[in-house]
Amino acid sequence: MRAARRALARRVDGEVRFDAGSRGAYSTDGSNYRQPPLGVVLPHTVDAGAEAVAVCAEYGLPVLSRGGGTSLAGQTTNRAVVIDWSKYCHRLVSVDPEARTCVVEPGIVLDDLNRELAPHKLKFGPKPSTHGQCTIGGMIGNNSCGATAQSYGKTVDNLRRLEILTYDGLRCWTGPTGDDEYERIQAAGGRRAHLYRGLRGLADRHLAEIRRGYPRIPRRVSGYNLDSLLPENGFHVARALAGSEGTLVTVLHAELDLVPVPAAATVLVLGYDDICAAADDVPRLLEHCHPDQLEAIDHRMAQLMREEGAYLESLERLPAGNSWLMLQFTGDSTEETDDKARALLRAVGRREDAPDVALSDDPEREQAMLKAREAGLGVTARPPDDRETWEGWEDSAVPPDRLGDYLRDLKKLFGEFGYQSASLYGHFGQGCVHTRVPFGLRTAEGVADFRRFLHRAADLVQEYGGSLSGEHGDGQARGELLVRMFGERLVGAFAELKHLCDPDGKMNPGKVVHPHRVDENLRLGPLWRPSAEDTHFRYPDDEHEFGRAVLRCVGIGQCRTSTGGVMCPSYRATREEEHSTRGRSRLLFEMLNGHEDSTVTDGWRSTAVRDALDLCLACKGCKSDCPVGVDMATYKAEFLSHHYAGRLRPAAHYSLGWLPVWARLARAAPRAVNALLQAPGVAAVGKRLAGVAGERRLPVFAEESFLDWWRARGTPALEPGDPRTVLLWPDTFSTHFHPNVARSAVRVLEDAGFHVAVPERPVCCGLTWISTGQLGTAKRVLRRTLDTLGPWIAAGTPVVGLEPSCTAVFRADAPELMPEDQDVRRLSEQFLTFSELLVNRAPRDWRPPRAARTALVQTHCHQHAVMKFDADTELMKRAGLHADVLDEGCCGLAGNFGFERGHHDLSMTVGEQGVLPAVRAAGPATYVLADGFSCRTQIEQGGTGRRAMHLAEALALGLDGPAPAEHPEKLGALRPDRRRADAWAVAAVAGAGVAGAVAAAARGVVRGRGD
Repeated sequence: MRAARRALARRVDGEVRFDAGSRGAYSTDGSNYRQPPLGVVLPHTVDAGAEAVAVCAEYGLPVLSRGGGTSLAGQTTNRAVVIDWSKYCHRLVSVDPEARTCVVEPGIVLDDLNRELAPHKLKFGPKPSTHGQCTIGGMIGNNSCGATAQSYGKTVDNLRRLEILTYDGLRCWTGPTGDDEYERIQAAGGRRAHLYRGLRGLADRHLAEIRRGYPRIPRRVSGYNLDSLLPENGFHVARALAGSEGTLVTVLHAELDLVPVPAAATVLVLGYDDICAAADDVPRLLEHCHPDQLEAIDHRMAQLMREEGAYLESLERLPAGNSWLMLQFTGDSTEETDDKARALLRAVGRREDAPDVALSDDPEREQAMLKAREAGLGVTARPPDDRETWEGWEDSAVPPDRLGDYLRDLKKLFGEFGYQSASLYGHFGQGCVHTRVPFGLRTAEGVADFRRFLHRAADLVQEYGGSLSGEHGDGQARGELLVRMFGERLVGAFAELKHLCDPDGKMNPGKVVHPHRVDENLRLGPLWRPSAEDTHFRYPDDEHEFGRAVLRCVGIGQCRTSTGGVMCPSYRATREEEHSTRGRSRLLFEMLNGHEDSTVTDGWRSTAVRDALDLCLACKGCKSDCPVGVDMATYKAEFLSHHYAGRLRPAAHYSLGWLPVWARLARAAPRAVNALLQAPGVAAVGKRLAGVAGERRLPVFAEESFLDWWRARGTPALEPGDPRTVLLWPDTFSTHFHPNVARSAVRVLEDAGFHVAVPERPVCCGLTWISTGQLGTAKRVLRRTLDTLGPWIAAGTPVVGLEPSCTAVFRADAPELMPEDQDVRRLSEQFLTFSELLVNRAPRDWRPPRAARTALVQTHCHQHAVMKFDADTELMKRAGLHADVLDEGCCGLAGNFGFERGHHDLSMTVGEQGVLPAVRAAGPATYVLADGFSCRTQIEQGGTGRRAMHLAEALALGLDGPAPAEHPEKLGALRPDRRRADAWAVAAVAGAGVAGAVAAAARGVVRGRGD
């Protein structure tokens, strides 16, 4: 192993890793199985990947090619050298628009490929639900399908040629092979001639069994594609190797057939009494139409969506019924697609205006409905009733005309084993059924039942002439069961093909052929013994267990997408598995040390886990964008609290983590502090000592804080209980750095008829302590704040937050830190955003000030994740702001993250992936709105030439009448204190006397004494 590692590092142009962190991040996929790899190679080029295979062959090491790692059958986890093609080998090599073909490298993601093909109005047809993260190489390995297979077939049906590499070094292009080409190959001799001769002999020997033993259904994915070697199928070697899950060859390039992008689409949804009745109607529908998609969801899936608050808008658009079929028709115009849908309705005797029929040709509405169906795996993976569900029988397929009866028998089998809560949905137009089953994979009895169920289910699908897998492949989950579907002779033929291509058995061993048992190598299993630790967060949605929270990740990999939403900014910047939400979840799972071969053995003190979490921006994007609600920001804070317990922390934890203290201290003499920190050299030294990035220009302290302005204003004190009174939350950022935000909010709230009050004693949400994992201090700060707000909480007074991250603390973090505290629960319900208050609680006759402008809007990540943005959108609409709400992800600053030393480059990379270019492209008269202090700071410092405003500031400008059309930053004193200074480094350059004052101030904040 040591020699092989050295050879790989010396000879492979790429990243070669055998460390615990990398091995842990690749230890499992989307399946029930776990096998830590020997090492990981990320080749910079396809040739480098081929060299990695050659080195492994020299040293006899098994090889596993991996793409997106979303496989559900265990085929992308193995004790082998993993070659991850997705980070670097993702080029679209060439496109031939006339021939409608392209050549790609294996690591290119399907959505990225189709974006590059869009100018040619072409796309690759098959579209799995993981289209945002699955790679073409992985799709070839799994013979992926997706909803569009109804129209375009499986991946194998869209392959022209493959460039392959065998373990013993043969590299060549393969495809359909006519007799003349076959003879040329034989005349040339060598390993290729031997391979082709063996393939033809194999097909000839088993010709009858292949023709008779393969089910004639549209969704047969199980087994090797020996049928592609038949003479009537053109002896197509590339298609024979597709779906072999990396057990036969390594794919280096692929030539793909492409299809035109449809100009228009219409979705027709039909309601039924139950899922079996819906399945019964599929053959009748297919007699009268040829839809591009025919999908199904059942009442259980809809129920889970409602309980989880997911895809509610799509659910509202479903017609009457308890289960639904969704048919999509495409064509050259909406008139054509609408006509197809209406023709079907007439043919089956349904009316368009019937309550159980819904018709839509609105593209956005259609995509929302189809995304709801795509979300099936995530929605059903962690039901709110806390019953864990798992893959194992998630994609069986039968003839569509027998689907209804199959579902009835399958439901009976579920009932026999106590699995009645399983949801049924899928690609019903091709007889493919998706489900996740509540297998008991933590106990010996549960695992035994799991094994017995799979054997019974395999026999059932064989009785119906179906396939064990209709989409996700065999891997380990179904490899053992193949003999029940194909019989001994065909499974023996699979073994012959394996030996012919991979005589040493080193390509992804133990999968498909000579497989491990279905109950081996389980991620959990009866021998899983995770450590139990006391935690600060209580994880109320995970039975108060950190380990159960970590298990939320089921490997879907949606954190590896490149566009849309917020999750996961660090992965988008690095394309590194270890820096995805999934990769970090894997390492935290390994840290639980539940297996004898756990890759992380030093628990909370693990440097591997610390390094993986270091580049987590704690943006909370995963809390909302992850289909199963992984909240990596919370897990990171928990880890940091234990990792640094009793130890010296990084300097930034003291300088940035204790920011509220330093800001309050600087309030005594802001001009002096700002002037001191403008002195030559002082700022650089201060930032270095404080652990702050030297590249950062830090915000200055306002000369008059919001609280100083408020007190000077002389607003009469208000008592709790007045129904028109609201309590304005004086967060650190709006108080000490951007006080105009809070002043503007006061003006607008008073214009709306509210009586504004401000806490008389210092309060803090503890955000900066939470984000740096100083959770004991955070809880003390929160308890002090609760004491101060006690009368307002008891009176039910709304508390208005201006800084989204502070609001999110009270809506999410505080209830998880202190779930038993009734005041925390009450406050979480009373704490509102500025927009929520004005939209939902302002007097009905109040109208927002008219802004009458276009606005480019950056949503703060914590707001996206916790509070959502609906109220803001509505308020801007009422105010006449024509808002373009960006869907460009995180700004990259993310609180303290972008200010910490070592994070600046990544922070700017994230910003440049969407937000900053969008701001630069905005017109000069367009408002740039960002309620988050971090977002405004990143926009200002990101070379955009613009300053962003809080929505409260934009509305306050509207109170003054129409604004001039120049840049918004010229509209009055939006930022009265813009002189450059590096104030946050004050603690790092303070003398002993100042340090004493700082300590006193800190004690006051934490313990509630003094100001």
